Amino acid sequence: MDFSKYMSRIVELDPKQKFARVEPGIVLDDLRNAAEEHSLTFGPDPATHDHCTIGGMIGNNSCGVHALMAGKTVDNIDELEVLLYDGTQLRVGATSDSELTKSINEGGRRGEIYRRLRAIRDKYGDEIRRRYPKIPRRVSGYNLDSLLPEDGFNVAKALVGSECTCVVVLEAKCRLVYSPPARTLVVLGYEDIYIAADDVPRLLEFKPIGLEGVDERLVNDMKEKKLNIDKLPLLPRGRGWLLVEFGGETTQESDANAQKMMDALKQSNLCPSMRRYDDKKDEKRVWKIRESGLGATAFVPGKPRTWEGWEDSAVDPKYLGKYLRDLRKLMEKYGYIGDLYGHFGQACVHTRNNFDLETADGIKKYRSYIDEAADLCIKYNGSLSGEHGDGQSRAELLPKMFGNELIEAFREFKSIWDPDWKMNPGKVVTPYHPVENLRLGASFQPWSPKTHFRFPEDDGRIDRAVLRCVGVGECRRNDGGTMCPSYMATQEEEHSTRGRAHLLFEMFQGREIPDNWRNDAVKDALDLCLSCKGCKGDCPVNVDMATYKAEFLSHYYSWRLRPISAYTMGWIHRWSRLAARAPRLANFVMSASKPLLGIAPERKMPKYAPKTFRAQFRVAAAFRPPSGGLKPAATRVLLWPDTFNNYFHPDTASAAAEVLQRAGYSVVIPKKSLCCGRPLYDWGFLDAAKKLLMETMKELEPEIDRGTPIVGLEPSCISVFRDELHNLFPGRVLPMMTLSEFIQHAGDSFHIPRLQKKAIVQGHCHHKAIMKFEPEEHVLQKMGLEFEHLDSGCCGMAGAFGFERKHYEISMRIGERVLLPRVRNAKGDTLIIADGFSCREQITQATGRKALHLAEVLQMAMRQNA
Repeated sequence: MDFSKYMSRIVELDPKQKFARVEPGIVLDDLRNAAEEHSLTFGPDPATHDHCTIGGMIGNNSCGVHALMAGKTVDNIDELEVLLYDGTQLRVGATSDSELTKSINEGGRRGEIYRRLRAIRDKYGDEIRRRYPKIPRRVSGYNLDSLLPEDGFNVAKALVGSECTCVVVLEAKCRLVYSPPARTLVVLGYEDIYIAADDVPRLLEFKPIGLEGVDERLVNDMKEKKLNIDKLPLLPRGRGWLLVEFGGETTQESDANAQKMMDALKQSNLCPSMRRYDDKKDEKRVWKIRESGLGATAFVPGKPRTWEGWEDSAVDPKYLGKYLRDLRKLMEKYGYIGDLYGHFGQACVHTRNNFDLETADGIKKYRSYIDEAADLCIKYNGSLSGEHGDGQSRAELLPKMFGNELIEAFREFKSIWDPDWKMNPGKVVTPYHPVENLRLGASFQPWSPKTHFRFPEDDGRIDRAVLRCVGVGECRRNDGGTMCPSYMATQEEEHSTRGRAHLLFEMFQGREIPDNWRNDAVKDALDLCLSCKGCKGDCPVNVDMATYKAEFLSHYYSWRLRPISAYTMGWIHRWSRLAARAPRLANFVMSASKPLLGIAPERKMPKYAPKTFRAQFRVAAAFRPPSGGLKPAATRVLLWPDTFNNYFHPDTASAAAEVLQRAGYSVVIPKKSLCCGRPLYDWGFLDAAKKLLMETMKELEPEIDRGTPIVGLEPSCISVFRDELHNLFPGRVLPMMTLSEFIQHAGDSFHIPRLQKKAIVQGHCHHKAIMKFEPEEHVLQKMGLEFEHLDSGCCGMAGAFGFERKHYEISMRIGERVLLPRVRNAKGDTLIIADGFSCREQITQATGRKALHLAEVLQMAMRQNA
C-alpha cells in the first residue's frame, strides 16, 4: 500500500497481524482510512478524529465513541519507540519474565529503568490492585496497573496517558481491530437525561458499539447558537437522548441487532421514544449533533462564559444516573450551570461550567467546587478524568482517588524516566495548584486596547474575543470545510486559526511577547491568513480571525507606510473610478506595472470593461429582454453594483438586472457611486472603511426606510453589510441579500426557470460562512441542474492575496487541493458556477475555464425558456 499521501507516515500496516506502525504526528482518520481498506480500524475515536494525532491520543489516553467497542488508547498500543530527556532511545512493550531479567542483567540505562519499574511493581502491586477503580474509563493517574504480571509488564501501556511527563513518543505499534462495515444508529428519547443514564446498564446488554448521551440543555444551547438547526429535528421526542449504534457484517445484521434492542424496549415498563435511521446521511447529521458538544456549550448568547475544569469525570456505568443527579445538585449548590453529555456507555461525562476565574472569591469558590466534585466522583467508584487526562487542573486531587502511597509510586515512576524533572513539570505528580497559571486570574489584567471594531458579543474587548478559542483544533483539518486554508497548505500550527488565536492571546497577556500592536511575531503569523472568514463559519466557537487581522493591521501600520499593494489594490474603488474614464489605458498601465506593484509574474491583471454597469444601466433599453416585453413591475428592487461587477464584470450585473426584470421587478441602482470597502479591511484601513459604510448608510437610508429589497451580487461585499457593519456600528442594519436569498424569500412568486445541464459549484468563503449557502443550492435544485457543490474550501485567491508575488505559491497550493483539478477534469459542457470575483479569477487564470455567476446561469435559463 502507498502511504505517501499521509503527511506523517504510516511506517507499516499488516492486515494479517492486525497492527500498524505509525509516526506520532499522523492524523487519526488517516490511519483509520488506511486500515478500513482491510475492514480494520484503530478503535478509539474522539470527536476530533479528523484532526487529532495518534501522538496526542497516546499522550492523554484518548477514548471516544467507539472505545466502547475497542477500549481506550492504552488498550490499543502494543509497542512504543520513545526518547528520554537524556537522549536515551528505547523500544518498549510487553515484557516476559525472562526478557525482564535479561534487560536488567544487561545493565545500562535500559537495565536501570527496567529494574526500577520492577521494584515499583513489586512494592506497590497490591495497592494498585486495591485502589485502581475497575471501570472502563479510568484515565487518571499513571498506568501502573500495566506493570502487573497479569497485564504482561507492558511498559508501552504504562507510558500511555503520561502526558509527556516522562518521554517523547517517536513511533507506535497500534493494534487494529475489526471494523463492522455496516452500522445502524438508533436514538432513544427519555423524559430527562437522568432517566436516560439509568437505562445505560440495560442497553449495554445488547452489545452496542457506541452509546452516547445528550441532554436538553445542550440541544437548547445549539438552538441559541443556531448550530445544527437543520439536524435537531431528526431527534425523537424527549428531553434527554441516547445515541445507540450497532455494527454488523451487513446492513441486515446491524439492523437486526438494533431491532432486537428496540423490540425489547417496547415490551418493557420504561419505553423511550425511538428513531432508527435508514438514511446514512441522516445518521451522519445526528452524529454531528453529538460531536458539536464542546462548540455548543462555549460562548452561548445570553449566558455567562463557561470553562473546562470538571469536564470529563467518569464513574461506574451502573451508577451513572445517580452521579448525574448528584452532580446537578452540586452545580446548583454553587450556582453553576452546565450541560451534560458524553460517552454514557462508559459513564464518561462532559460539561463546561460558568466558573468565575477572574475574582479572588470566584477562584476560591471554584477550588472548593472541584474538591466536592472529586469526592462525589470517587463515591461512585469513579475516575477524576475519563478522557482528557489530569494535567494541572485535577492532579492535586489525585490523592483522594489513589491515596498517598500510590502518589509516591507516581513520583518514582516519573523519576525513572525523567530524573531531573524536565519533562512537562508540574503536571500529574507534584503538580501546580489547579488555580495557578490561570489564563485570566484575579491578580492580572491583560492589555485591553481601544479598537475600531466593537466586539458586542465579547464584552466590547478584543482580548476577550480571542479567548473564544478553546483549543478544539478543528482548524487543523485537512479535508472538508473552509477553515483553515493556510493550515491545509502549510501544515503549520502557526498558520492555523488556533495558532493565531493563541499568539494574539499571548500578545494581550504580554508575558511571552510584547503587549503592543507593533508585534512582528503576530504580524508574521497573520500574513498567510486569507481573511476567508472560514473560521467564523466552521469554528465551533466562531473565532473570527479575519476581523482580528483587520484590527491588528490598522494599528500595526498606524503612522507607517504600508506595502504599495495596499494602496493600489486596497484602494481599488478609487482607482477604478479613474480607470473607467480610460479603461484601455488603465489596463495597459496595470499590466506593465506588475513588478512595481508586487504582483506575481504568473498572474494576469483583471481587465476593466469598456463600459461600466452603471453607465450601461442609464440606457434602459439595454436591459429590455430580447424577446417579449417586461412583466408589469410589481416590486421595486435595489441592485447593488459592487466595484468588481461594476467595473470588471458588468455582464454579471446586467444579467442580474435582466433576471429580476423578467421576473416582474422594477430594478433601480443607487444614484451615487458607492463602495462597501471590502479590500480596505485586508490592509487595516478601518477609518476609511467606516467612512464608506457611513456614506452608504446615509445614501441608502430612504430605500431602507421604504423597505426596498437590496440585492447584492459579490459575496465578499454582501458580507461587509452582514458582518463588519454590525461589528463597527452595533445596531445599524443594511438588509442586503444575495440573489439566491431574494429568490428563495420570494417563494412561488418568482418563477425559477429550468436548465438541463451539469454544473460544478464553488461557493465563496464569505458566502458559506456569513450568509450560508443553502439558498444558492435551493435555487440550483429548483432549476433542475445536476450539480456538485465542491467541498473544496477556499479557492486560494482571496482578493489581492493570490495576486501578490509573495503569496502566489501558497495561493496555488490551496487552489490545487480540490477546486482546480476538478474544474480541469470537468467536461466542456459542464457549467462552472462561482459567484465570487476572486473565485472566478482563480478558476479562469489557472484552468482557462470561464466561471459563471448564478445571475448569468439564470439569464441563460430564462433566455432558453423564452
